[in-house]
Amino acid sequence: MSTALITGASGGIGKAFAQELAARKTNLVLVARSTEKLNQLAKQLQEQYSIQVEVIVKDLTEANATDAIFDAIKDKKLTIDLLINNAGFGDYGDFAEGDGERQIKMLQLNILALVDLTHKFLPLMRQRRAGSIINVASIAGFQPMPYLSVYAASKAFVLSFSQALWAENREYGVRILVACPGPTETDFFTEAKFPLSLTGAKNKISTPEEVVRDALQALEKGDSTVVSGGLGNKIIVNMHRFLPRESLVNILAKQFKSSTN
Repeated sequence: MSTALITGASGGIGKAFAQELAARKTNLVLVARSTEKLNQLAKQLQEQYSIQVEVIVKDLTEANATDAIFDAIKDKKLTIDLLINNAGFGDYGDFAEGDGERQIKMLQLNILALVDLTHKFLPLMRQRRAGSIINVASIAGFQPMPYLSVYAASKAFVLSFSQALWAENREYGVRILVACPGPTETDFFTEAKFPLSLTGAKNKISTPEEVVRDALQALEKGDSTVVSGGLGNKIIVNMHRFLPRESLVNILAKQFKSSTN
């Protein structure tokens, strides 16, 4: 049985990954901040699927958190076959008026923790010439997003970084995928203080299960990138090809600012 490590596993897309992989008889290492939620999920999956589930309670915005996770994996003598860097958050609003400390924590979680965990586990996968990494980005990473400026920029980094690693590691038998969901039924909008009007009925809201299904199918095919959420999201991620960059950013700024007043 293979083993998957999932960050941000206590809810949303991370939890959906855990449930789907458990159903496929994959042992799990679940990482998140919530002890209660992780223990409840671990107990449920162990009882339902007769798999091994380890829990690591850790806030990835804290210093040395990734070292602690890697050391715990070594102490447990576990081999990670699939790393899913899912943990992340956003923050809506005018950057100049926002909480600067929160922006830095976002970069710590969305970028630095992801890069560090990838760098810790990828060499081991290359040595075995087997393994997979899924980095969860967003359709927001395909263009600048006024009023989600740091979040979108962080996901643009994840997108570029992951696609480059896909090319670097094909000859080693290691698969790298960047999953780019659109609006999804998670706590993202609430935690980001995102106006509900921007998630209106015109936009297709995916379920976490749909995002996970698309990601695992794309990983199996050896793709570098998957955009989930239907045709509308695929059009969104390609808009920068048809509109001048400044025009696109101005359109997005007007759309998003209208909901802040």
